[in-house]
Amino acid sequence: MIRSEDVSYTASGTTLRGDLAVDDAKVGKRPGILVVHEWWGLNDYIRRRAHMLADLGYTALAADMYGEGRTAADASQAGTLMNGVLSDMKAGEARFRAAYDRLSSHATVDPARIAAIGYCFGGAVVLHAARLGMPLAAVVSFHGALGSMHRPAPGSVKAKILVCHGAADALVSDAEVAAFKQEMDAAGADYRFVAYPGAKHGFTNPEADANGKKFGIPLGYDADADRRSWQDMQELFARAFR
Repeated sequence: MIRSEDVSYTASGTTLRGDLAVDDAKVGKRPGILVVHEWWGLNDYIRRRAHMLADLGYTALAADMYGEGRTAADASQAGTLMNGVLSDMKAGEARFRAAYDRLSSHATVDPARIAAIGYCFGGAVVLHAARLGMPLAAVVSFHGALGSMHRPAPGSVKAKILVCHGAADALVSDAEVAAFKQEMDAAGADYRFVAYPGAKHGFTNPEADANGKKFGIPLGYDADADRRSWQDMQELFARAFR
């Protein structure tokens, strides 16, 4: 039986409201997975992903990066919320670390086996955490931004990294892809970069087509890329949590 639980935690005086999913029928400690939302905020789509991870046997915490569980009503508000975090990444790092601490202290979680996944904005967040050398077993970015806010020193990236990228993503340039790979190679990171043919930005979210049309953004859902990337994530976790 998968149980969802609203959890509150704080970072630098900001109250954060996450959603934790756990299988109460499973006995013993298990890996914990942080889930970081798209620029829309912690909405039902991200809660569903946390629930899916609990179905796989993990304890998952959908983290709140905006504070007070705020979500965006439109693309303009989403951009404002996202840029508020990206312009003050020290505060963003504190919020991510607070979610990490909240998850790792949960009674069902083995604190030595924590991973993080993120979507779009959330992909940038989890990659940043990996660049910082946080004690994560693995991170997975789904159609995330690749630009670097911290260049890791050789040997400092502890997490195994999977980047699930849409080959037709018009929001991430070929130059950004090349720069990311060069940065990871220089850092000696254990990473895999997968580009799914024909997939656009937002390819895992069934609401991407409607959102793209409504707000004039080149988004698109791709069921095959969604399925394949979720499988690629599971294969990484099997390797990282051995």
